[in-house]
Parts: sequence; C-alpha cells; structure tokens
Amino acid sequence: MANLLVRGLDDALVQSLRELAASHGRSVEAEHREILAQALFQPKKLSFTELLISMPDVGEDADFERLHDATDESEGPGVLD
Repeated sequence: MANLLVRGLDDALVQSLRELAASHGRSVEAEHREILAQALFQPKKLSFTELLISMPDVGEDADFERLHDATDESEGPGVLD
C-alpha cells in the first residue's frame, strides 16, 4: 500500500481535519483516506443538461400539460382544488 505525504497545509485546514476525524471517531489519517476516497471514487454527478439529455423520450406532450392554477384567468378549478 502506498503512502502519501502532504506538505504546506494551512494550520486551520489541519485543525478542521482533526476535528472532523474526531467527530467521526477516526484518526486524522483515516479521515484523510475517507475524504480522498469519497472525492475520487464517487460517481460523477451529471450537469443539469446531461441529466435532461439522459432522460428517456417517453409519453406525449399532453401528458405534461400544465393544469389551471390560481393565476389562470380561465376561472377553472385550481391545481389544489
């Protein structure tokens, strides 16, 4: 297993890492490993555009028509009526 030495860290950053590690019941090294693993091995989050593109093309446009609401001038029942 490899070792990693990180130099030149701000004292406040190290203190925050110590506090976070203590709150999770871990050593500073274990907390550092967990942060790195979460940052590097989590699935990539899609941008809003990528998410929209990935949605399947199902249904008809009429399925998604907006119902009348209180701002409509149609005098019809509101969405929550």
